[in-house]
Amino acid sequence: MKKIVKNGVVVTATDTYKADILIENGVISAIGSAFEEQGCEVIDAKGNYVFPGGIDPHTHLDMPFGGTVTKDDFETGTRAAAFGGTTTVIDFCLTNKGEPLQKAIGTWHEKSKGKAAIDYSFHLMIGEITEDVLNELPTIIEKEGITSFKVFMAYKNVFQADDATLYQTLVQAKKLGALVMVHAENGDVIEYLTAQALEQGQTDPIYHALTRPPEIEGEATGRAAVLTELADSQLYVVHVSCAEAVKKIAEAREKGVNIWGETCPQYLTLDQTYLEKPNFEGAKYVWSPPLREKWNQDVLWNALRNGDLQTIGSDQCSFDFNGQKDLGKGDFTKIPNGGPIIEDRMSILFSEGVVKKRININQFVDITSTKIAKLFGLYPKKGTIAVGADADLLIFDPSVERTVSANTHHMAVDYSAFEGMKVTGEPVSVLCRGEFVVKDKQFVGQKGYGQFTKRAKFNELNTANEAEKINVIKTDEEIDRGQGNVKLP
Repeated sequence: MKKIVKNGVVVTATDTYKADILIENGVISAIGSAFEEQGCEVIDAKGNYVFPGGIDPHTHLDMPFGGTVTKDDFETGTRAAAFGGTTTVIDFCLTNKGEPLQKAIGTWHEKSKGKAAIDYSFHLMIGEITEDVLNELPTIIEKEGITSFKVFMAYKNVFQADDATLYQTLVQAKKLGALVMVHAENGDVIEYLTAQALEQGQTDPIYHALTRPPEIEGEATGRAAVLTELADSQLYVVHVSCAEAVKKIAEAREKGVNIWGETCPQYLTLDQTYLEKPNFEGAKYVWSPPLREKWNQDVLWNALRNGDLQTIGSDQCSFDFNGQKDLGKGDFTKIPNGGPIIEDRMSILFSEGVVKKRININQFVDITSTKIAKLFGLYPKKGTIAVGADADLLIFDPSVERTVSANTHHMAVDYSAFEGMKVTGEPVSVLCRGEFVVKDKQFVGQKGYGQFTKRAKFNELNTANEAEKINVIKTDEEIDRGQGNVKLP
């Protein structure tokens, strides 16, 4: 059945205006007013914003790590993402050295098959460069539509690749049309500092942060930027947490290097003191890079506002406090790294960013959806509200005040990283390809509805299903195309 979303304020990365949206066959077929409602399901968005569905570029669902597996899989993780306003996630496909890349991709397809409530795609980890890897990459890009490669500069003897691998990955990405992502920390120095701390009996969660100082995140970010410039390639730095890394990204961008940076809600709102919580509570906040001193938050917000950082991911990687995080009692290195973030990513950015006037509402859309879609080959199919785009929509009430809590979240994990935080703004309804996943704050989606989405090459448009798109638009003089100052009806 056709749907009409009416009476809402439509917000994209560039415009804010009052209009109705006509949905046919899962895509937006027209934007305007006074559509014929007979035979349509009418969705009244009065008093709400209508945003493009969020895109989370950084999740770890059903991922093995540290002798255990993340608590949220593709079923619970994507359901929670939908409650948070996200309609597409891009997860990380981990590889093993000496094994075909396609084997790892097959494993992730099995993990996700028939489970996701929203659409999803994969990034591919590169841990080594061999002739076999080089031979596989073109086929993976063409057949799988996986056009982003992840290289870890940390987790020595687990995920960490050497600089030669990073450089060669950058060279290949330039040739093949892929975007390289880096976890930028100096793993060799971390290994030394960690061993030193344990020798001195420093085993509490706070030492996770103290053995991963911001200087080595900045150093690794700068090193990756130099290699990117040398290869004339393109780089995306994940989960930027500190001023040192922001500075290196800004300096490289000033020189014309193709480099972009992502930060996460936890770095914008939480700080290093959380790891000092008593009774091992600090373990809840152990992830990498670690939380930083609070003053870094202003640097990160300024970087989002001025464009030195361009996106926000969740780095969703949830482990229960009881039964998983407590594996590290007496040895902080055994605390599984990661936190439950996927559901709160967009609400926190809206509340702490838009409501507190750190960013404007169009930047909010760009940071949570549009820029991600453009960087990762999903645009214009996803990431915007436009004729022909997938009808991935978030109807958002900006006036509701609520308190974040594990008692009310939809993740499978037993704690909230943002427990007790008061936020303004809440997703009301979420549609993925024109179908409700969340309706009036209730889950109405289906396990397995989400589709694996092939992505275009770097800097190319995603024209998948172009023939199915309805390229018509109804305009009306009543449409008010303002500059971000349209008031809610």
